[in-house]
Amino acid sequence: MTFCAGALANAATLDMTANLQDAPVQQVNVQNLQQVPAPAPQAAPTPIQEKTEIVQPIPNADADDDDFASLTEAVAAQDAPASLDSELNCLAVSVYYEAKSEPLAGQLAVADVILNRTESGRFPRSVCGVVTQRGQFSFVRGGKLPTPPANGQWRKALAVAQVAMKDQWDSPVPEALYFHARYVKPSWKRARVGSVGNHVFYR
Repeated sequence: MTFCAGALANAATLDMTANLQDAPVQQVNVQNLQQVPAPAPQAAPTPIQEKTEIVQPIPNADADDDDFASLTEAVAAQDAPASLDSELNCLAVSVYYEAKSEPLAGQLAVADVILNRTESGRFPRSVCGVVTQRGQFSFVRGGKLPTPPANGQWRKALAVAQVAMKDQWDSPVPEALYFHARYVKPSWKRARVGSVGNHVFYR
């Protein structure tokens, strides 16, 4: 009996020891069962843009520069305006009635005389004021301008007036303020600038 009791006691002791040895292992295993968080998704790398040189087109300096080879070319390049303003009309009417049978240079010279007067300080400051000034132009009646016929000579006079107002061709008689027909012999004591066609010009 004593042997059996001792054996049972030894067996119980061994069983408890085995249980104590297994306990820490189970605890260790439980502690190691932790969820590892999944790595956060990384954004796709932004492609590096290569620096490119921004080149702006150089404006054409000659695009708006009316460079004509001749007065004839300048006159031919004029488009009839959609609406005729009073200043251009007064100048064109003057060119028509004073110089419609003159060469283009003679017509331009007449137009430039009128424009020169507007800037001289001795005449009215507007084209119409110069043209309708009393005693200056014989085609003016009672301060009113006649209506020219719509023919080729009128269209040419209108184009010459446009060239003069846009200053697209140099005057053959610069700074001239007066003119008369060749057949007239006025007793003027003015400086003569030159003659073009059938007109003589003075300043």
